[in-house]
Amino acid sequence: MSLPVFRFAPSPNGPLHLGHAYSALLNHDLARQADGRFLLRIEDIDRERSRTHFERAIRGDLAWLGLDWEEPVRRQSDHFDDYRTALDRLIEAELVYPAFLSRGDVRALIAEKEARGGAWPRDPDGAPLYPTIERDLPARERRARIEAGAPFAWRLDIDAAMERVSGRLDWREDGAGPQGEAGLIVADPRIWGDFVVARKDLPTSYQLSVVVDDALQGVTHVVRGRDLFHATSGQRLLHELLGLSPPTYLHHDLILGEDGRKLSKSRGDTGLEALRMSGLTPHDIRRMVGL
Repeated sequence: MSLPVFRFAPSPNGPLHLGHAYSALLNHDLARQADGRFLLRIEDIDRERSRTHFERAIRGDLAWLGLDWEEPVRRQSDHFDDYRTALDRLIEAELVYPAFLSRGDVRALIAEKEARGGAWPRDPDGAPLYPTIERDLPARERRARIEAGAPFAWRLDIDAAMERVSGRLDWREDGAGPQGEAGLIVADPRIWGDFVVARKDLPTSYQLSVVVDDALQGVTHVVRGRDLFHATSGQRLLHELLGLSPPTYLHHDLILGEDGRKLSKSRGDTGLEALRMSGLTPHDIRRMVGL
């Protein structure tokens, strides 16, 4: 019987904060309680924002908290070939298409529909779903645009993808979703519309890379924040299309700031290094996050 495998997968685009500490500690604790494995993965596909000094800081913060992990650490930027292989399978199956519309194009289409009194559908994050008008572009026109250097993203044709699903698409949830769900959760990938799986200059997206990484690393338990609960629906669909076994999920509560909002790197929320420099101990951090 294989051992349970947990992972903590931060992006090296800023310092870790209390929310990251909670997720990392929880994963590490659950792995040890289950006599399982704990992995650290560096999700650095965003090369413009990823920095090596943030990666070093992540390792330092986690070590200070008392965590240990297996080496070598998987760094996504070293494995683009794995994502390209998965993307090629989706292209060959005609489940994705090159999408050329700019943000301005999308805004214009939305404005036109709303001016006629129609409501444009939106995803769980509140962003408008991508228009589907390019699904049926002739192959010749697609090739011509790509050869001309037009920017594009590979988007999943959600209708074509759902036709490949046999039976109910669900996942095992050991935590709690937005409405307190637990147990078997029915996935609803359509809430994301034709979501991005790769870009012209990058053979992946967060949704595709996380699915491929978890499968290749044998991750059995994905423990992460409740803000990613709905993202699981799209990932479950990719599991199905790529023939991958899904992990069990646990979406935990978020650590919120004094104003009630989720902690964020971009807003400069207090980082672990600053807390450490202020004299706090790893025990203090555990107490602060409820562990």
